[in-house]
Amino acid sequence: MAQPLNFVLSVPETPEDHGQEPSPYDESEVHDSFHQLIEEQSRWVAEEGLELQQREQGAGASETSGEPSGLGPGAQATATLRILASMPSRTIGRSRGAILSQYYNRTVRLRRRVSRPEVRGVGRSARPSLRLYDLELDPAALEEEEKRFLLVKELQGLTVAQQDHMLRGMPLGLAEKRCLRSESRTLTGKRRGRQGRHGLLPCCGQLRDACVLALHSLGLWLLSGLPALMPWRYALKRIGGQFGSSVLSYFLFLKTLLAFNVLLLLPLLAFIVGVQAAFPPASPGSVPTFTGLELLTGGGRFTHTVLYYGYYSNSTLNQPCAPPLEGDQCGREANGLPYSMPLAYLFTVGVAFFITCITLVYSMSRSFGESFRVGSASGVHAITVFCSWDHKVTQRRASRLQHDSIRTHLKELLADWQLRQGSRSACGRLRQVAVLGFVWLLCVGTTLGCTVAVYAFSELMIKSPTSAEQEGALLALPVVVCLLNLGAPYLYRGLAALERHDSPVLEVYVAICRNLILKMAILGILCYHWLGRRVGTLKDQCWENFVGQELYRLMVLDFIFVLLDTLFGELLWRLISEKKLKRREKPEFDIAGNVLELIYGQTLTWLGVLFAPLLPAVQIMKLLLVFYVKKTSLMANCRAPRRPWLASHMSTVFISLLCFPSFLGAAVFLCYAVWQVKPSSVCGPFRTLDTMYEAGKVWVRRLEKAGPRVSWVPWVHRYLVENTFPVYLVSALLLAVIYLNIQVVKGQRRVICLLKEQISNEGEDKIFLINKLHSIYERKERRVGRTQEAERLEDDPDAW
Repeated sequence: MAQPLNFVLSVPETPEDHGQEPSPYDESEVHDSFHQLIEEQSRWVAEEGLELQQREQGAGASETSGEPSGLGPGAQATATLRILASMPSRTIGRSRGAILSQYYNRTVRLRRRVSRPEVRGVGRSARPSLRLYDLELDPAALEEEEKRFLLVKELQGLTVAQQDHMLRGMPLGLAEKRCLRSESRTLTGKRRGRQGRHGLLPCCGQLRDACVLALHSLGLWLLSGLPALMPWRYALKRIGGQFGSSVLSYFLFLKTLLAFNVLLLLPLLAFIVGVQAAFPPASPGSVPTFTGLELLTGGGRFTHTVLYYGYYSNSTLNQPCAPPLEGDQCGREANGLPYSMPLAYLFTVGVAFFITCITLVYSMSRSFGESFRVGSASGVHAITVFCSWDHKVTQRRASRLQHDSIRTHLKELLADWQLRQGSRSACGRLRQVAVLGFVWLLCVGTTLGCTVAVYAFSELMIKSPTSAEQEGALLALPVVVCLLNLGAPYLYRGLAALERHDSPVLEVYVAICRNLILKMAILGILCYHWLGRRVGTLKDQCWENFVGQELYRLMVLDFIFVLLDTLFGELLWRLISEKKLKRREKPEFDIAGNVLELIYGQTLTWLGVLFAPLLPAVQIMKLLLVFYVKKTSLMANCRAPRRPWLASHMSTVFISLLCFPSFLGAAVFLCYAVWQVKPSSVCGPFRTLDTMYEAGKVWVRRLEKAGPRVSWVPWVHRYLVENTFPVYLVSALLLAVIYLNIQVVKGQRRVICLLKEQISNEGEDKIFLINKLHSIYERKERRVGRTQEAERLEDDPDAW
């Protein structure tokens, strides 16, 4: 049988050849490429039929024929790689038709690049033909070509962004994706060109294309600028790279609190503050002038603004109207859409708290899912070393930042691993338990002393009331509270040095627990002081304004003491250490104390929302200033933790503490104020009611008299709000949903464990398969060696 003649003609390319289409008879290069491809595919198909077990008949036949049946060491490695490449995990998305399509594109490009002479001078038997291999009878190739054609047609009907999105999600190689994109866009461009020649004018088509490209570039530029809009994006990366995840968790928690306050402030501004500012109440008389002391005390001129509860009216707000020309009565259109300020005040605060609760629970559940996910710690060091680098980073500053981040993360992982390896003896554990008990007794005694001091000073303030001219004396109780909150944590840190915890994470948790007990105890005494004592002594005054002013003063003085702590506790200590003590050791960043300061400030905000609707705005400004102050002090005055530790669960712990002691306590305080405490009779939207909750009852009674159209609202209020059975039913349903969610999570964890076990078994199967192949190859090699030795002995009788 005649063999096809393989030839390569190297003819230089001319400019005229660019515009010529390739001739269907010039198939030499295509023939060579397909010949090589088909031989390669045929070898793979033949090798896939190899059996793992040795066949004695085949071995005997090979010995009789004199052909070697074994494989050398190089062939063993090649065959092993081929077996591994044919496994399902290596062949996903690759088929013979896809490879044929890829080779076809490559040969077409090669055919267009190299010019060949006409085939007329070559004999018919020497002309290459693809029919010798009967490729047209291959159903897989035909099916793959049809799929490729349909895919290109589908891509042509999409926009450029949709094409990129679809191609990005396909399990294909980059070369294949580029080919598909070029084909779809080339055909689309040709279609548009034909449409422009037959439809629009060339100038109009060019103008339209220029506008489309400009808009596309503008959209890409805006999308690239979206990450830059994230607050403190580069600053957080820098903090995480230099100081680790433990210090970074504090600033991430501060950012979360900022989002919570913005979410709380928006409904208050929309439905309470903005409406009352648009319809201001009548002035009660002379308004005091602004002196500047109001920034600290919160009284004076601020009392007659929308900052406090007492400024809001208890009337129904209507759009003011101008009297008609022929009378002095307003038309019915002007008195429409009444706005009840008491009802709006109560419902807005309740809805804002409900939205905050939902957001807080969602954040906590999401944080739990991210930090306590089921995973294995084995191999995390290798993954961090080899898979953490982002190769898209090109700038020097960004690469340096990423380098610092990976280095710090490796330190934390190694410290965590060393902590798990070490263990104390029995005597050491007993000694540590004794020290822990002694330190805890001292800390609890300190907390009780601070609580008694706050209670005694609050009673002293009640017995010696201050006049309106002595506003500076109102700062006495907030100053005492802030001094205790500032001094007690330093005492706790000194006592913690005696404990010598092995784990820095446990040390931080213990410090957080002690500071939390102190601050919650002080806030409990203050809540009793406001609702239990001040309400009775301020019967003829607006006690709601007083509570709002107290909370404002606590927030302002807390911010001032945070600045003083940063100045003297970090900056001054660094200067003394460097100048006087001649040591270059900077102080560490106190994570526990600073986090508890944030939780304390947020608790004050939630406690004061009912009495000062603009208190979240004050908290937002405070958080912004605290972030920049703490960041600057951290970079200049602090150093990274002496013992690095991985803060994998710190964000979850912070959110949990914010939810249960802080938000839950503030919700109980406000519910008691709404349902049990009698409002002031001289100010506020509830001045004529026995409780704030009665505003809803009054509104329901008005709806009963309005007509049958809204008769369903009183029924809902009577049977769903005032009745306790729906509350218990909703609580039971909520508990059932929580239980089902827990069971689903447990089931998912079990499935994940089973899948991990299956993956491990698959890996063991592959190892067994490879070992089996190597054993077969070794036996074949030994048999080949014995055969060659026998042949050598037969050829050389003297060797016997």
